[in-house]
Amino acid sequence: MNMVKNLLLIAVVFVFTSACKQEASPEIKTLDNESADLAAFTVDPNAIYAKAEFNIEGMTCAIGCARTIEKKIAKMEGVKSVKVDFNNKLAMVEYDQAKVNPKTLEETVTKVGDFYKVKDMKTVEEFSKE
Repeated sequence: MNMVKNLLLIAVVFVFTSACKQEASPEIKTLDNESADLAAFTVDPNAIYAKAEFNIEGMTCAIGCARTIEKKIAKMEGVKSVKVDFNNKLAMVEYDQAKVNPKTLEETVTKVGDFYKVKDMKTVEEFSKE
């Protein structure tokens, strides 16, 4: 019985130490030449880009939720830039209007997890200040 309590205590400590943290440490990535060349091909200089802002409900942490959503949107063809601000529950996306639209952005967010909901989608000239 004492051994079971010890194992349970270890499991609880492990869960608390490995759970999603509210503070995200910045991740620094360096692009090599091959990655930089690939990025140049994905941004069409002749495209007409629009900017959209929307709230995302259901996020519980910066690393597991906001970062995952940000990565999924960034992988969409036609997305030039994306920033998901966990603290303000706000996503800011610049995209090629010929390849992406607000509906596809919303579908991508909800496909990441059924508990994420997009609210107040709007097209803007300039992004809000963080």
